Amino acid sequence: MASEELGLFPLKVVLFPTERIPLHIFEPRYKELIGECLAEEREFGLVLADEDGRREVGTRAGVVEVLQVFEDGRLNVLVEGRERFRIVDETDGRIYRTATIESVEDDHDPPSSDDVDRALEVFGRLVEVTESDEVQQPDPQSAILSFELAARVEFGPELKQELLELRSERERLLRLAELFEVAVQGLKLEKDVRERASGNGKVERPPQLPPESPEPTS
Repeated sequence: MASEELGLFPLKVVLFPTERIPLHIFEPRYKELIGECLAEEREFGLVLADEDGRREVGTRAGVVEVLQVFEDGRLNVLVEGRERFRIVDETDGRIYRTATIESVEDDHDPPSSDDVDRALEVFGRLVEVTESDEVQQPDPQSAILSFELAARVEFGPELKQELLELRSERERLLRLAELFEVAVQGLKLEKDVRERASGNGKVERPPQLPPESPEPTS
């Protein structure tokens, strides 16, 4: 598998393919990285880094819009997730971190039509229970439907990294359906508790939702 060198932007953030997020660029090394990406129309690598260290699998990111430029050189930019990559070796020689990387491809394990329908159905119920009418449904025929669905939901970084590293579209859709179902049941229970409490009815405290339980984003 061919490898190449890529500038890295380690953050406590995970970016899915097709997902768009804003970034505030203020450190000199990352101002240089993003400046070069803009000037040369190239991508950088966004990779999760936290108290547990830097992960091996990240996402290539492209700057799709410069939202704001400050007098001191800081930037607000909108970036879009592209292909996934795996870090082979970190390199040096630049002010920002760099690494040789290789692409991460899915195994041949396509989902069944039932897998697709199930994920879309539970996602629809999650949108309904959260009253997130502005969330758009992705194309059911997309080869990366799992990432398009996941990009529409707010997850914590650990769950996002788990999904990012899975190399099976079928497994990702099954995992998403599971996560969405847990979220729907938990949110319905919370809503029921609030409604009963507002009517002065006595209710038992609901069980806690699993950490990083997802909700749709606008």
